[in-house]
Amino acid sequence: MLNSNYSFSAKLLHELALGSTLIAEASFDIEQTLNKVDPGRVNESPVFVAGLARAGTTILMRSLYQTHEFRSLTYRDMPFVLMPSTWGKLSASFRQDMPPTERAHGDSIIIDYDSPEAFEEVFWRVFYGKQYIKEGQLERHGLDNLACDQFRQYVASVLASAKSNDNLRYLSKNNSNLLRLSGIKKSFPKSTIIIPFREPVQHALSLYRQHKNFISIQSDDKFSLKYMNWLGHHEFGLNHKPFVFSDNQMSTTAMSQDSIEYWLAQWINTYNYTLEHAPDGTVFLSYDDLCLNPGETLARLMTSLNIPYKDAIGNKITQPDNHTAVDVDEKILAASQKTYSRLLAAKF
Repeated sequence: MLNSNYSFSAKLLHELALGSTLIAEASFDIEQTLNKVDPGRVNESPVFVAGLARAGTTILMRSLYQTHEFRSLTYRDMPFVLMPSTWGKLSASFRQDMPPTERAHGDSIIIDYDSPEAFEEVFWRVFYGKQYIKEGQLERHGLDNLACDQFRQYVASVLASAKSNDNLRYLSKNNSNLLRLSGIKKSFPKSTIIIPFREPVQHALSLYRQHKNFISIQSDDKFSLKYMNWLGHHEFGLNHKPFVFSDNQMSTTAMSQDSIEYWLAQWINTYNYTLEHAPDGTVFLSYDDLCLNPGETLARLMTSLNIPYKDAIGNKITQPDNHTAVDVDEKILAASQKTYSRLLAAKF
C-alpha cells in the first residue's frame, strides 16, 4: 500500500473507482468492450503466490517479476484495476511518476508506480464478495464455470495491457487465493501455485506487529482503512477478518487478537488446510530458506518454472531479525510445531 498522503482529487478518484461496486463492474465491462481479448490465446502457465501474510509473499513476487517474464498488476494500474488497458491509455497523459517510497508496513520494501502489488483481489471482491466476505470472517468458496471463465477473461485483459508484445505470463500475489485454490487450478490447470511458509512463532509475531501497526495507521487515517477494504485486504488492522476454511478448524472466537496464540491459531488453520487441500503440484516454499540461501532457492524455483535466473535478483533478500515470544500456550505451540514439521517435509 502507498503511504496515504493522497491529494483530495486522488482520494476522490479512488472512491469513485473502488468504492462503488457498480462503477467497478462498469469499468470491467468497458474494458471488455473496448479491448476484446481472446482468453484462449493467453499463456497458460501463470504463477499464483498465495500464503499467509508476512510469509515473504511480496519478496517472492518481486523476485519473479524482476525476470521480466511476467505481467502483474502494479500501482500504475490503480485505481481502475479492472480496466488496465483503458486506464493505461487514459492516465498516460496526466500521471506523473512518484519518487520511490517505503510502503506502509515499515519493512524497508520500497515501492513506486511500477512495483507489482496484490490488486487482483479487487476482481474477486467486486464480483464474488458476497460469497466469501462475511461480517467477521473470510470463508472458503468454490468457483463455478462462469466464474472461472470470467477470471480467465480478466487475466487475459491484464496480459493484453502490457506494453511489451512478448508472450508474458500472468503473475499474482494474492493471499486470499488460499480461499479458492481449487478454483484457481480449475481456471488454469497448467498454473503453478506457490505457498510460502515461515517458522510459526516468528510468523505469528510478525503478524501481531503489523496488526498493531495498521491499527495505529487506520485510527489516524480513515482513508487508509477504506483503501484496505476496497482492496479486499483483511490480514490485519481494524478491518481484520480471519480465514475460515472449515467448521473443524481451531476456534479463535475466545482468543484476543492482542495475543500471540490468536495469530498462531491463524497460522495453524491456514497451513493445516493447505497441506490437506492444495492442488497437486503446489509448491510449498520455505521463507527461511529464501532468506538464508536466496540465490540457491530462487535459482531452483525459477528453473522449475522454466524462466531464467540472474544472480542479482536475490541480492537484496536478507534474514529478518528474530523476536522472542514468552508464555505461549503449550498446546497451541505444540500444534504449530507439528504442522511446521509437515511443511518442512513437503517443502520445495
